Amino acid sequence: MTKKVRTRVAPSPTGDPHVGTAYMALFCLAFARQQGGEFILRIEDTDAARSTKESEDSIFQSLEWLGLEWDEGPDKGGPFGPYRQSERVAEGLYRGYVDQLVSQGDAFLCFCSAERLNEMRNELMAKGLSAQYDGYCLGLSKAEISTKIENGESHVIRMKVPREGSCVFPDKLRGDIEIEWSQIDMQILLKSDGNPTYHLAVVVDDHLMEISHIIRGEEWINSAPKHILLHQYFGWDMPELIHMPLLRNPDKSKLSKRKNPTSINFYKRMGFLPEALVNYLGMLGWSMPNGEEKFSLDEMIASFDINRISLGAPVFDIEKLKWLNGRWLREELSDEQFADRLNEWAYNRENLLKIIPLIKERVDLFTEIAPMATFLVEGMPSISEEDMTLKKVPEDIVKKVLQYAIWETEALNNWNRDNLNALFTRLAEKLDLKIRDVLAPVFIAISGQPVSPPLFDSMAILGSDMCRARLRHALNVTGGISKKQLKKLEKSYRSEMR
Repeated sequence: MTKKVRTRVAPSPTGDPHVGTAYMALFCLAFARQQGGEFILRIEDTDAARSTKESEDSIFQSLEWLGLEWDEGPDKGGPFGPYRQSERVAEGLYRGYVDQLVSQGDAFLCFCSAERLNEMRNELMAKGLSAQYDGYCLGLSKAEISTKIENGESHVIRMKVPREGSCVFPDKLRGDIEIEWSQIDMQILLKSDGNPTYHLAVVVDDHLMEISHIIRGEEWINSAPKHILLHQYFGWDMPELIHMPLLRNPDKSKLSKRKNPTSINFYKRMGFLPEALVNYLGMLGWSMPNGEEKFSLDEMIASFDINRISLGAPVFDIEKLKWLNGRWLREELSDEQFADRLNEWAYNRENLLKIIPLIKERVDLFTEIAPMATFLVEGMPSISEEDMTLKKVPEDIVKKVLQYAIWETEALNNWNRDNLNALFTRLAEKLDLKIRDVLAPVFIAISGQPVSPPLFDSMAILGSDMCRARLRHALNVTGGISKKQLKKLEKSYRSEMR
């Protein structure tokens, strides 16, 4: 009997939802729907320090905005819940599986200190070898292990991995893949705090949720042997693997927020239609049988064939996305629908109620609102190099402030006015600059003007990825930073901002 198709996407709620998540979700959904199966949303939130409810809610809202509806998930429930990994940890779901592996002799306790591990890695790297665990604790006797536990020594649990031969496994797109076992690390399965690592949790969760096909990025190919080995240790059937090509920046590097806006919220705020973004993500990895580039989600599902996925390196090109979005605006929306979408995008009551408190005390006429608040509903402000030339702030300081601001905001998990205020206050203190000199180029980068409604409130409304995109845009307007200058700045950033 053929197993029913069940696919899943499992994002971590640690920041703005990534277009890469939407890309994987789209192909999981299309494959499951075309096969008459189910698409599952699972939240992997075991990184408690970085996971936030705001990020989780944003994942739900972004996927819903794109029309990528899931059948089971944290908000919908289902027969294989809970669908938050943290809740599964709280239920003690994973511990029994680790104990089973230890009792079978397929996993072992490792008491190595951080100092010993660092020393080991440095020695291996000095010899030009891969910095993998050397198996030191595999040789401990039962008596030695008991003594260490009685003494309260901290430990983790690692999986055993063969040191000879290779793992050969099928990929639905790539055929058989072979990876030598000597390249695979003895992965930690349970951390010293008792929490599972990703590699254990994902295997257990996929089995218990009866996932039949794993569709994920090609960066996970080297982890496949670990997951296959764990399935073998447990005596479980391995789901079929489908490793998708990664989305790339125009320079062919992996798509990242440092080179390209990656947040779904950014494209939503920029005024892209969700249908166009889904269409574009679909055409990056797949093609319609008739070669048509513009297609709806329903049309993609109806024609979907997993074998038509391209294994090339798809480049995420915003200009191509804009072209496709233009086709959707002109070809699919009537004037009435255009007006409705425009209102839904920016000129709705909810958005206006966020903006009004920032400008109400500054205007005497409604006609004064547009020049003051336009930057809150535009893309990249129209600024010139002259605009970024400030009398009281030298050019090198302007560039430094903008680049430091980009790095600092990338690390900011909870995006709100108070945290932004604290961030820039700290930046001024660390750089030994007056706060007004730090904020001067930021005002122009964010609003296109030397003054604007309250900066941090405005940035909170605009969102993190839009603000970072504007900071990068302003930095490019100044002439940008060369690779040599960037390395120098990175070094000074680490010393000045620690």
